[in-house]
Amino acid sequence: MAKRKILITGGAGFIGSNLIDELISNTEYEIVCVDNFDDYYPAEIKMSNLEGALQSGRVHLIREDICRLGARKELDGVEMIVHLAAKAGVRPSIQNPGEYVRVNVLGTQNLLELAREMEVKHFVFGSSSSVYGVNPNYPWVESDNVLQPISPYAATKISGELLGSVYAN
Repeated sequence: MAKRKILITGGAGFIGSNLIDELISNTEYEIVCVDNFDDYYPAEIKMSNLEGALQSGRVHLIREDICRLGARKELDGVEMIVHLAAKAGVRPSIQNPGEYVRVNVLGTQNLLELAREMEVKHFVFGSSSSVYGVNPNYPWVESDNVLQPISPYAATKISGELLGSVYAN
């Protein structure tokens, strides 16, 4: 029987690599990790994050920009996509908003379209607390208004949430 397969974008980052480690420890999933090794922090740290996972033999690493990721043999049989990849950082998004829109909005749309084409039934999107802006109500809840972002980064994460909703419905 073939192992179940999951695609994790941003898998070399802190959250993604910890998720991969947890899946290796507690499931039988075959894991496809997609990461572009963006320079937000050093590539050496990201490779170190994946070192044990790659040695397991259950993780296939694809170094690719999520905007360019398309159907390929390594993705055959993927049942779930966990999308954690993003251009991170509130302050840098103010200096370079176009790159944040490219990666966080167009990249997310590309993955949603890929999921649709591959008939992937489960898509998990990693958003950000930045979507809540300067909301004085704390703790925040998912039903809070998120239509007043205070940075391009937050706006791109809200856009990703909205795109996910469109594709889900």
